[in-house]
Amino acid sequence: MNAVIIGSGIAGIATSIRLACLGIQVNVYEANAYPGGKLTAINQGEYRFDAGPSLFTMPQFVDELFELAGARPSDHFEYTKLGVACKYFYEDQTQITAYTNIDQFCGEIESKLDHPSQEVKNYLTECATLYDVTSSIFLEKSLHRLESYWSTDVLKALFYIHRLNLTRSMNQVNVRKLSHPKLVQLFNRFATYNGSNPYTAPGVLNMIPHLEHNIGTFYPKGGMHSITQSLVKLAENLGVTFHYNHRVTEIVIVEGQAIGIRHDQSPHTILADWVVSNMDIVPTYRYLLPKQPQPERTLQQERSSSALIFYWGITQTFPELELHNIFFSEDYQTEFNHIFKTKTVYHDPTIYVNISSKEDSNDAPEGCENWFVMINVPHNIGQNWDEIIVQAREQILQKLSRMLCVNLRSLIESESILEPRSIETRTSSYLGALYGASSNNRFAAFLRHPNFSYKIPQLYFVGGSVHPGGGIPLCLLSAKITADIIRKKHSLSYTYQLTKNEQSQHEHIPY
Repeated sequence: MNAVIIGSGIAGIATSIRLACLGIQVNVYEANAYPGGKLTAINQGEYRFDAGPSLFTMPQFVDELFELAGARPSDHFEYTKLGVACKYFYEDQTQITAYTNIDQFCGEIESKLDHPSQEVKNYLTECATLYDVTSSIFLEKSLHRLESYWSTDVLKALFYIHRLNLTRSMNQVNVRKLSHPKLVQLFNRFATYNGSNPYTAPGVLNMIPHLEHNIGTFYPKGGMHSITQSLVKLAENLGVTFHYNHRVTEIVIVEGQAIGIRHDQSPHTILADWVVSNMDIVPTYRYLLPKQPQPERTLQQERSSSALIFYWGITQTFPELELHNIFFSEDYQTEFNHIFKTKTVYHDPTIYVNISSKEDSNDAPEGCENWFVMINVPHNIGQNWDEIIVQAREQILQKLSRMLCVNLRSLIESESILEPRSIETRTSSYLGALYGASSNNRFAAFLRHPNFSYKIPQLYFVGGSVHPGGGIPLCLLSAKITADIIRKKHSLSYTYQLTKNEQSQHEHIPY
């Protein structure tokens, strides 16, 4: 039995591991010269940056892959829990440190905002309930198979349906439950975790803060890129073969069934029992399946937001900053209106600054820091990005310099830029949208493409553009859902594991 996987994003890598553990021979075809998709790294002289995702939550989904292969996760992949999830800066000079200890965080709220801590505790308890009630249905199973609804979990969710806030937006719920505008803004920002608008996205997404505040945030040793590196090594030790610089040009369909792929390095068809696309769902259909019926309702959904990222080598250290930092806009709703309605960039954007050298001093020269500076922007519909980048850079420099009381411009030693056009070019993310479709309506979860094809047997899909959504945890869950569908449909078992000899060899691989 063999499978081919198109793309080596985190979901493609995780799927390869799961299929290999079912005894399936797996070949992964990747257009780039490296694995990881968005989860890669770049170097600028002595500065190292994680190029894409910078927040690590739910590490158990990574550990699970090593355990499935019979390996001890801590032998191959190390991470630590952070004491501070994020630090927030407001224009009136208010600063809030979001400690991962809930009592400490609530104490900070009470101290900085003169606001009762119990309100935040109650809110986070409600976030936990939302997650506990819905995760097994909306995140861990296919929403497109009847068997997923025949469970006690569904009955439990129906009992709580009046508390799921399916008809209210995230902002509407937060305004009702949080009586301080700074707290509303703080918790509204979690809509950006799947590229959505808190003023239109359904209130059920308020489960997201549970992951960061109740469970915790973590930092992988060696940076976020180490997730990709360690899982690729695991996959290779399970017999998975990665073919880099091989751009898949077609999914081959014969008599209505997927039988393999073609790529740009050979005219011949690579035959496979299963084809799994980790490519964005839109280019998968448009470019690899152009002669097949196109699911237009799905493909034409509103895209998520994108990002404009500046990678700056900064020749100074800032003790007042943490690993994760947010500098808020004064008018959050107007900022999101620009992103999703007029498809422009607001003149006062909320700025995210990630500094991995806070956790790993090797990421920057002594006395310096590596700043990953990001703002949310609309996906690419042909805006004048060259002009936008110049304007946004100036606005960011002015805002950060003012709020940090420093001439930041004079401290930038090196710079690289990632923006919607280059995001699409490097990762095949349609229009540069980071999370595929947005979640800006109550039916968004059900409108995402399933992890399989209804019309083409043996064709499957994983990654951030399909169910259950974008971000590292959900991409890993998409791999689990897809592998489980294949496993159950073909009565396969997780029987293959690393031999003791392979485990011993694996333990000595440097990460």
